[in-house]
Amino acid sequence: MEALMLEPSLYTVKAVIILDNDGERLFAKYYDDTYPSVKEQRAFEKNIFSKTHRSDSEIALLEGLTVVYKSSIDLYCYVIGSAHQNELMLTAVLNCLFDSLSQMLRKNVERRALLDNMEGLFLAVDEIVDGGVILESDPQQVVHRVAVRGEDVPLTEQTVTQVLQSAKEQIKWSLLR
Repeated sequence: MEALMLEPSLYTVKAVIILDNDGERLFAKYYDDTYPSVKEQRAFEKNIFSKTHRSDSEIALLEGLTVVYKSSIDLYCYVIGSAHQNELMLTAVLNCLFDSLSQMLRKNVERRALLDNMEGLFLAVDEIVDGGVILESDPQQVVHRVAVRGEDVPLTEQTVTQVLQSAKEQIKWSLLR
């Protein structure tokens, strides 16, 4: 029995994947070398999609990995962990990602809206998981952090109106101190 006991690890997530309703990759972030090449990753994604797109369950064991997933309109969101990983932790990550996307996309979680807001998706995933370690599971905190990071647009990318508005606010705050 002791041989089966594994050391606890913070590295719980092996990958976060979002596929469209044709099984094509919209977003994928792998946190280890389980699938080192893009060809192997694509084959794995096709396998996951073929096994899960017609299923009503939320969890699967494929290729020695635990896969939790959720679908919405034309998107399939997957969080992958090792076979011995706690499914509830992976589900918490999945729900946080899905709820964060739902809030950022104003409850319009579909392919087109997601493609229009890819930078928000990248920031949200980076806030939730870093290097396979779960950092956050509260969608409110994730959305808040993404919004704060999104406001820090470089001066060269802002319009004249945005620069003037920003200057007005800075002057107002400096006078109120």
